[in-house]
Amino acid sequence: MKPKTIVRCVSCDGYGWVDDDFSGASEDCDWCAGVGYVYRDEKGQDLRIPRGDFSRVAAELERLEIERLRELGYSGEAKKPWKQSIRKDTNLGRDPYAPEED
Repeated sequence: MKPKTIVRCVSCDGYGWVDDDFSGASEDCDWCAGVGYVYRDEKGQDLRIPRGDFSRVAAELERLEIERLRELGYSGEAKKPWKQSIRKDTNLGRDPYAPEED
């Protein structure tokens, strides 16, 4: 029997939850049961990963999640407040180590 491939859930795109466009409520994805990833068999059919398989596939799930976060721009390191675009032009957006401007 060929091992199943683990792929990102097409329903929630790896997030593990879905948002209702009308109410704004969030809930676990029905397709992957909140895992964000599913098994894909040799026929291309996606199946939930059973809870009993989690310990066996944990390292692969972790690797896939790190890859997904990198695609989103996450580097694994915190940005200094003055390097965060949301803080630009605020007091917290000022680099305390930069020379004072006249």
